Amino acid sequence: MKLELDTIYNIDCLEGMRTLPDKSVDCIITDPPYEFKKTIGGGTFGTHFGKSTYKKGRTYHAELTPMSEGIKNDILEEMLRVCKKPNIYLFCNKDQVHQYLNFAISHGCNFDILTWHKTDCTPMCGNKYLSDTEYIIFIRKGATVYGTYDTKHKYFLQKSNTDEKDIWHHPTIKPLNIIKTLVINSSQEGEVVLDPFMGSGTTAVACQQLGRHFIGYELNEKYHKTACQRVAADKAQTRLF
Repeated sequence: MKLELDTIYNIDCLEGMRTLPDKSVDCIITDPPYEFKKTIGGGTFGTHFGKSTYKKGRTYHAELTPMSEGIKNDILEEMLRVCKKPNIYLFCNKDQVHQYLNFAISHGCNFDILTWHKTDCTPMCGNKYLSDTEYIIFIRKGATVYGTYDTKHKYFLQKSNTDEKDIWHHPTIKPLNIIKTLVINSSQEGEVVLDPFMGSGTTAVACQQLGRHFIGYELNEKYHKTACQRVAADKAQTRLF
């Protein structure tokens, strides 16, 4: 497969990354698929909040592993291989944190735990804390953190991204401002950012607006189409100014 920058491919991310040369991307920002567990006393949170097709708790995504309900380490290994230097952001919930931190430590990488605190989370909590926090694991080794004092806080405090969900019809769409902050902090203009689980295209739009190149993979045909349409719409609007 001939690689083209600023393109979102409708293929499995492992298949896509295996076509990339070693040390060919500058940064990875992605929201891998995972399932939330049902909890007692905290309300029943749906069986599908990831990027692919689920049905009543059963997963139809080959990249998921039952142990952590997150992605397989094979994919993480490919991420390290294609990065010029380890420079990876992974959105996750608390059940994936231990896997990603153990992976980082086992490869001699540093890590940070960034958080997105949602100010409008569901009030159902019962015998547990509120489900108001999403984690972003940042794995790096030798990569520069750019940005400024204003962009380097380790937390984001804002409401859930319901407005863009209504527009682009994706269940786990991330706020554009958060993704743009990560792009600014861990890449420079003209560099290449990879998103192996592109979803609705937020990473691509952030890169396009900030003068970075992007490569994306999205297995779900519906979301792939949405992401391509979203990037095209953003590009057309950008050209008006």
